[in-house]
Amino acid sequence: MKKNNALYISLAALVVAVIALVMCIVCCSCKKGSDVEKVLKENPQIVMDALRAYEDQQREDALKQAEEKVKAHADDLYNRADDGVIAHPDGKIVLVEFFDFSCGYCHRLYPALKEVIANNPDVKVVAKPMAFLSPTSKYAAQAALAAKEQGKFGEVYAALFETQGRLDNAKVDEIVASLGLNVEQLKKDMQSEKVKATMNSVSELASALQVTGVPTLILNNKVLQTLDASVIQEAINAAK
Repeated sequence: MKKNNALYISLAALVVAVIALVMCIVCCSCKKGSDVEKVLKENPQIVMDALRAYEDQQREDALKQAEEKVKAHADDLYNRADDGVIAHPDGKIVLVEFFDFSCGYCHRLYPALKEVIANNPDVKVVAKPMAFLSPTSKYAAQAALAAKEQGKFGEVYAALFETQGRLDNAKVDEIVASLGLNVEQLKKDMQSEKVKATMNSVSELASALQVTGVPTLILNNKVLQTLDASVIQEAINAAK
């Protein structure tokens, strides 16, 4: 509910800002006494241009704020012992992914991440599971973190993202069993205080960084929101 309220407030602020900007443009560019409604009907592009300009500015401001927050929480972001590492644990550069196993865009990002991992043996990739899109999100995240206790976080992560079709708890159990884990122990670890604490720490960090959508990537203190391997590679090249 809080997220919905924040969305409504943001949309309301956007509408007010666009109206104010349009009024300003009209008043500055038209003769005194001009009919605003008539001008807008004859020039609807004014509204679209104002909306795009406002959105671009908001996006730029949000990215700047996000980078400052990332710097303030760098240690928790890059160096937590309970992190799930999916590639190159000794890499000098760290790429962090906030994701949800039930997220369709996260599934679309996965092939791009595989490509980046294959091409960059010096890049450590940390995957931080969130759990807000469906009940299975939490179950799958718990399973992956519990698998870390058996040294197979990366294998579970990959298998869940390579699964076709809808992911549910039964499917997660089937995948885990197929990877040769001790399922009985894994079930116990899924409910452990350690896994619970890890999930809480990820949620708290995401909140502190204002990560409101997944997938969100962070590299070299910069926030990336892309599904394109080439965009990620460019950021890695710049970091090097």
